[in-house]
Amino acid sequence: MITSTSPLGYLLLLLDVHKTRAAKSERGASAVEWVIIAAIVVGICIVIAGILKSALSDEANEIGNEIRNQ
Repeated sequence: MITSTSPLGYLLLLLDVHKTRAAKSERGASAVEWVIIAAIVVGICIVIAGILKSALSDEANEIGNEIRNQ
C-alpha cells in the first residue's frame, strides 16, 4: 500500500503538487496570450477602419464636387 509517508507516496505527492502548480501557471500564460491576440486584432481593425474612412471620405467629396459643378 502506498501512503504519503512512504518514500514513493511522498514522491507521488510532490509530483501531483508540481503538476497542479504548472497547470495554474499555464492558465495565466494562456490569458496573456489571448489579451495579446485581441490587442493585435483590435489594432488591425482600427487600421482598416481608418483606411476605409479615408477612402470613403475622398469619394464622397469627389461626388459632392461633381454635383456642385453641374
